[in-house]
Amino acid sequence: MPITPAHATTLLPESTPAEAPASPAPSAGSIDVEQAAGQDGRIQTRLTDIFANVPSLAEVEVNVRQGVVTLAGTAPDDAAAARAEAIASGVEGVATVENDITRDVSVDFEEGIGGLGDRVQQFTSMVPLIGAALMVGLLIAAFGYLLASFGALWRRIAPNVFLAELIVSAIRFVFVILGIVVALDMIGAGALMGAVLGGAGVVGIALGFAMRDTVENYVASLMLSLRQPFRANDHVMIEAHEGRVIRLTSRATVLMTLDGNHLRIPNSTVFKAVILNYTRNPQRRFEFELGVDADDDAEAARQLGRDTLASLDFVLDNPAPEVRIAQVGDSNVVLRFLGWIDQRDADWHKARSRSIASCKTALEDAGFALPEPIYRLRFDQRTASLPFENIGEGSMRTAPPPPAPAPTPRPPSTVIEEDVGPEDEIARMVEDERASDPEQAKDLLDSDRPVE
Repeated sequence: MPITPAHATTLLPESTPAEAPASPAPSAGSIDVEQAAGQDGRIQTRLTDIFANVPSLAEVEVNVRQGVVTLAGTAPDDAAAARAEAIASGVEGVATVENDITRDVSVDFEEGIGGLGDRVQQFTSMVPLIGAALMVGLLIAAFGYLLASFGALWRRIAPNVFLAELIVSAIRFVFVILGIVVALDMIGAGALMGAVLGGAGVVGIALGFAMRDTVENYVASLMLSLRQPFRANDHVMIEAHEGRVIRLTSRATVLMTLDGNHLRIPNSTVFKAVILNYTRNPQRRFEFELGVDADDDAEAARQLGRDTLASLDFVLDNPAPEVRIAQVGDSNVVLRFLGWIDQRDADWHKARSRSIASCKTALEDAGFALPEPIYRLRFDQRTASLPFENIGEGSMRTAPPPPAPAPTPRPPSTVIEEDVGPEDEIARMVEDERASDPEQAKDLLDSDRPVE
């Protein structure tokens, strides 16, 4: 019979039967010596009826002779062949089973086209349900966007604008995911829903590793906006960067350096850095060192330096100024001068400069020498010899050095009085920029919240 495209069947060669596990050997004494008349026919009929009612075994042929069942024909896979053998072995009176079933590898175009048509018909019948699920999902997502649109409410609840924007984004994301999950559950796509959620988790982990620095900087921005470690125009030092704070954004902290340049530091660096804030405490100490001659009275120099610092009107009485002996050098005694000022009334750099000049002048006017480093030089034989004089009996001695000239008296020094009031042009530039910058609304620094 010719093979038509509507029903084409291809069988494996009979020499290559499907490999199935061998039928288990019967237990001892389980096979009767005598066989009942017509038993083979009854077994064959019973197995044929069973296989005829199993769709995957409908093509299996049964032949029984003396209790030995031979299975032939085709089955869709090896599991069906093994199942047929197991069924045959369970019939009473079967001594053993020979499994010669081959696997059916035919392609039924008619059945395939019919199956595709069934799927199309099934999808068509589900269109109303899919439309309803899509509508429900859109309604849930729209409700989330509506809830997130109440910006004034979230800004009132959240401590700052940045956290309010984060809450709004989280609400939108949660409601969109909830709408997708509900829609998939309505159409019975539970497996697809699990795959979507699992895929989203894997993608989230991958993006987390790939964008680790970005996520870290984002979290640092959130923590800095909550902790408020400094105020606008505070004079700070963050690691090796010094300047005045202009603003705190969602990505970086913007400083104006002391030479008038803008400096952007990532918030992840700021969050982990050691921050030195010069503005938080208005009282600030300055210090400097001066050296007096090793033969001078160091205690008298200390007292004179302390009195000189105390006489300056910008130096605070509490804490009182102090002068300490820092170290004894090769040719001098190093004194360390310490004084406190109020930064609201005096500029730190001006006060320190004025104090150095006043203390140096006071020490020199009191007769204390401020020597430079003294070095001893040693000459070899090629240099000129020292003069000697004969003192008799062949003895020689070096001639005394010529007397040193008398020191010329110096007039008393004067210190120019100058204003040491705070004149920080950098602070003024920061205030002007904050007042005129349109991005000031994005500043996360809040003067109403306490500083950590």
